[in-house]
Amino acid sequence: MIRCPSYLQFRFLKPTTKSFSSFSSSPPQYRQWSGLQRWRERPIDVNRFWGKTGPEPPPEKSPDSPTVCGDVSVGSASSLAELGSLVLSTSDPLTKSKLSHSAYSRWLHENLPIGVYDPPAWPARPAKPLLVPPKEIPAPKESGLPLNAYMLHNLAHVELNAIDLAWDTVVRFSPYKEILGEGFFADFAHVADDESRHFSWCLQRLTELGFSYGDMPAHNLLWRECEKSSDNVAARLAAIPLVQEARGLDAGPRLVKKLIGFGDHRTSNIVARIADEEVAHVAVGVDWFISVCHKMGRVPCSTFKDLLREYDVEVKGPFNYSARDEAGIPRHWYDASFIDEQRKKEQLSEVYERLAHIIAMENETASASRP
Repeated sequence: MIRCPSYLQFRFLKPTTKSFSSFSSSPPQYRQWSGLQRWRERPIDVNRFWGKTGPEPPPEKSPDSPTVCGDVSVGSASSLAELGSLVLSTSDPLTKSKLSHSAYSRWLHENLPIGVYDPPAWPARPAKPLLVPPKEIPAPKESGLPLNAYMLHNLAHVELNAIDLAWDTVVRFSPYKEILGEGFFADFAHVADDESRHFSWCLQRLTELGFSYGDMPAHNLLWRECEKSSDNVAARLAAIPLVQEARGLDAGPRLVKKLIGFGDHRTSNIVARIADEEVAHVAVGVDWFISVCHKMGRVPCSTFKDLLREYDVEVKGPFNYSARDEAGIPRHWYDASFIDEQRKKEQLSEVYERLAHIIAMENETASASRP
């Protein structure tokens, strides 16, 4: 069942004589993240190991080397979409992470085409963690993990899902490559590579703490949001980068403070770095959402709100306004209190203008009546 109004259905968009890639930058009235072009031009980041002072390349003989991909090979894949499907079909978390990095690297180095490929209905998952409804996730005291490992496990689960979310976007919308242009797929493959690096840091740190991914249950909420938007690229951009990943901007600083309070500065540094890098992913989503709206002839703000209502996507606070502003999400898109405040300011401004006009008229009348 198609839930979105037909005017928002991406599959009904028709190519125009102008290449869609020319819309890969936000229109002038929207403020684009200042670092977006630098992020796009950045070379592949091989710093997938967290050293004593921060990210660094893995030790040469480390089993966590990104060149090792277990039993999975990317050598036979002939397109980016096929590479993405391989990642989605890989169940082992560490192998998925390494394969994601190898897939992105191979696509860049060998100049492979985008291609067209069908994504699996569900991304492959390991036997653990057990996936349960969000309400059944145990509280920290009932999880069997110390607070720092508990929070890190939750973050690792988010990052693993983020790998699949980004690759699903690449693969699922590959039939529209002529409309979207290569830049769209390059950006989301880049996001997938970043997320795989984040997951490898989380996994490494969990191991250092004496725990493993899968030691406690996790939820499948993120993939449910992804699945809901499988028929509409505008809805996918609204639901995932602009809502789900933006929540990471909100939660990151709070998580860092809790970890510092717990006394785990090494984990807090990892989380702070991940939160900082997530700004790019939200900015990519904002940029492409505005571009798709521009292509459809739709107003981004109203389209965003329409999509959230149609696809039942909830925006929750509290908001990290500074990070969201940096990523380029206008506040009036998501914050009702901000909209109310702006309306009050506009109403007050109108009152002040009227008063000023009345005072000016009275002054003119008084001046005219003087001898």
